[in-house]
Amino acid sequence: MKRRILAIAVAAAAAMSSLAAQAQADYPNQAITIIVPYAPGGTTDVVGRALAMSLGKQLKQSVIVDNKPGAGGTLGVVEMMRTRPDGYRLTLVPVSVFRQPYVQKTQYDPIRDLSYIASFTAYDFILAVPADSPFKTVKDVIDHARSGKDGVDYGTPGKFTGNQVVMAQLGKAAGVSFTHVPYKGDSEATTALLGGHVKTLVSTNGILNFMETGKVRALGIAADQRPPAFANVPTFKEAGYDVVVPSPLGLAGPKGLPQAIVQKLDAAVKAALEDPEMQRVIKNYGIRTDYRDHKAYSEFAVKNFAQEKAIVQSLGLND
Repeated sequence: MKRRILAIAVAAAAAMSSLAAQAQADYPNQAITIIVPYAPGGTTDVVGRALAMSLGKQLKQSVIVDNKPGAGGTLGVVEMMRTRPDGYRLTLVPVSVFRQPYVQKTQYDPIRDLSYIASFTAYDFILAVPADSPFKTVKDVIDHARSGKDGVDYGTPGKFTGNQVVMAQLGKAAGVSFTHVPYKGDSEATTALLGGHVKTLVSTNGILNFMETGKVRALGIAADQRPPAFANVPTFKEAGYDVVVPSPLGLAGPKGLPQAIVQKLDAAVKAALEDPEMQRVIKNYGIRTDYRDHKAYSEFAVKNFAQEKAIVQSLGLND
């Protein structure tokens, strides 16, 4: 009797394993959803939608975007903790995901709770002001903050984002303080700047369109060197302040995502970067491609998570 039960159990396990293997081989056979952890209209949303469209072509399935703004861009990762590892619900991963556990208690561990698929782009952080602002340079902003008149506030798409890190680094380097005004996304923060609700803004590449139409003036960019799309914008280093904040953007799924699915999605991301429509969006927003395969991206995650602790402590973001 025991042998019969054991035989049945082994057969059942073999059948389940076969079904799982078949499901992975057939993947994807239904629509895939990608969570964009920011509001519609911002740079991450635009890039996420372009990626979704291109992935749909590569995988021959619909890829849907689901916006979940808030919590510093980490709500997609939180949702992965209650998502089945079948590859049908994924999330974009901004670098704030690695920072958040050091600034407040989080439900997730970015290394333990995610399967990293690939990084695909990197965007930059730009300090901008309205076209009619009296601030013409980064030095003007710092001098005004130092004067103690009425201070300098700045808008961002949320607390603990790379945007906030830029101004925290700049303030520390210059020995001044700025007032942070977080919004729900790049689009809302830009609207606040144009409406005169904040003096300055730290935006990602979506600000390029407003620069080209003459609505805003970019004062500095937190990059090692000037990206081609922002060739006329000095880096903070050129202005005399060592403020460099890299921001690769990647795709991940829940922990336990089968390697066959990870590899298939990784290959699709790499191919999507060659899609003319994806290239058009990248060019229009001045974004840089930054592809890492699933192995390199997983290694980056471990390294970056460790580095963020020192960044948070040095800048006092969790005070």
